[in-house]
Amino acid sequence: MTDRIAHTSDAAAIERLARKAVDQLPAKFRAHLEDVVFRVQDFADSEMLRAVGLSNPWALLGLYHGLPFGQRSIWSTGDLPSVISLFRRPLLDEWRRQGVSLEDLVTHVIVHEVGHHFGLSDEDMHMIENDGE
Repeated sequence: MTDRIAHTSDAAAIERLARKAVDQLPAKFRAHLEDVVFRVQDFADSEMLRAVGLSNPWALLGLYHGLPFGQRSIWSTGDLPSVISLFRRPLLDEWRRQGVSLEDLVTHVIVHEVGHHFGLSDEDMHMIENDGE
């Protein structure tokens, strides 16, 4: 897919890019994402924004909500599934401002949120990203 998908940038288009990003992850990571729910919505709601200390809905591109994989237990029953949310309007705004491909931006956000699923902090992920440069 190319950036022409941005011209039809509805939630389904963003979801297709997110699925492609997940499909490109190594199998050992994908195997632990089977119970994670991925969803696309226009903006984060006020509760989501408060959870990460933000008030501006344009500032949040994605969010992981759930118990990180390494903290789960067989004794945890009845827990809701973990959710990775992508926020369409801020993603499109960021895409237009940065000039990167929409696919690359969605992939970056998916990888970041999957990192949270595996218990990585923002600082951990920044160190990993910087080591790759």
